[in-house]
Amino acid sequence: MLARKSIIPEDFGLPGLASRMPRKPVFRDRVNKARFIAKNGACNLAHKNIREQGRFLQDVFTTLVDLKWRFTLVIFTTTFVSSWLLFAMSWWLVAFAHGDLDPQLNNTRCVTEVKSFTSAFLFSIEVQVTIGFGGRMITEQCPTAITVLILQNIVGLIINAVMLGCIFMKTAQSNRRAETLIFSRHAVIAVRNNHLCFMIRIGDLRKSMIIGATVRLQVVRKTTTPEGEVIPIHQIDVQTESAVASNSLFLLAPLIICHIIDRNSPLYDLSAMELQCSDLEVIVILEGVVETTGITTQARTSYVSEEIQWGHRFVPIVTEEEGVYSVDYSKFGNTVKVATPLCSARELDEKPSILIQTLQKSELSHQNSLRKRNSMRRNNSMRKVAGSSGSLRRNNSAKVQFFTPGDGGQTLNAVT
Repeated sequence: MLARKSIIPEDFGLPGLASRMPRKPVFRDRVNKARFIAKNGACNLAHKNIREQGRFLQDVFTTLVDLKWRFTLVIFTTTFVSSWLLFAMSWWLVAFAHGDLDPQLNNTRCVTEVKSFTSAFLFSIEVQVTIGFGGRMITEQCPTAITVLILQNIVGLIINAVMLGCIFMKTAQSNRRAETLIFSRHAVIAVRNNHLCFMIRIGDLRKSMIIGATVRLQVVRKTTTPEGEVIPIHQIDVQTESAVASNSLFLLAPLIICHIIDRNSPLYDLSAMELQCSDLEVIVILEGVVETTGITTQARTSYVSEEIQWGHRFVPIVTEEEGVYSVDYSKFGNTVKVATPLCSARELDEKPSILIQTLQKSELSHQNSLRKRNSMRRNNSMRKVAGSSGSLRRNNSAKVQFFTPGDGGQTLNAVT
């Protein structure tokens, strides 16, 4: 049998209507990619298939400084014990060659009280660490022993110098000072001085200042050239207000670093919706010289698109209290919503009326909120006045009783 045709034409059916309905542009969710710089400043980069491993041994000191503490301590402990054992064997051979190990010989020994390898090992430790208990000592009978003593002292001094220098550099590394240099958890984009700006907040928890502090911003993203070359990590420098003025920061109190999104900015074509779908990463680098040690330090962090809040502004945290400026670090990363156009900076430059309309709407909403607040205060005050007048009326309408003296006793009169 043939299928019965529908009475409703196909153009007016659900499939036909759905095909002709205008569809809104659908933005795909951004694929979570790995960060290039972690929030704590660590570089998220793994080096693989390095064939020339010997290059690290050519710079032994830097390799030791870069190692973790447990590996450094193991290496130094092994080096000390190996040197003690090596020179203990040398002292035992000197005593054996001179015949000091034979108890029947009464000749003057090269090293007194060295009768076995254990005593030679103890003497080696005493010589290299310069303990000198007094029981064992070298004599002038053996020039070979004098030569071994000189060599052991030189080797011991070299090992001590390398160990002390390595430990000092590891404890005084610049990244230790960077632990007290803090960044805001989120970055914000808002209008400042009639321009769309990208802003972050930085601060220093210590009283000792960072001399010559500078801040650099870089945008890292995956780009493709017109020739088809894919650049997985394309770094684009971003200018800040301090960099334009070519002056260093006076990081006495927390500062807001501002980047004006203009024609030269990599954020110029991004709107609020496109920013959430992009895979860019903004890297912030703070450099300066530590005032107390004179060592150059560097602190780093990064912001991905999910950590950039569009239409927010940092709340003020510096106040003046009794002639002293006070900083409330509990509000360091707090933000507040402000009126900000959702379009890109390019559209804002092409149509300045968008900014004016947004500010006007914000002003109207602010005035409406103030009116509502004032009306609520008026109503509350009127209710309080009405309640107080009602209580006074109730008190005045109450009966007052008092006693008056009579002829034969007391009479009670009531006044209302």
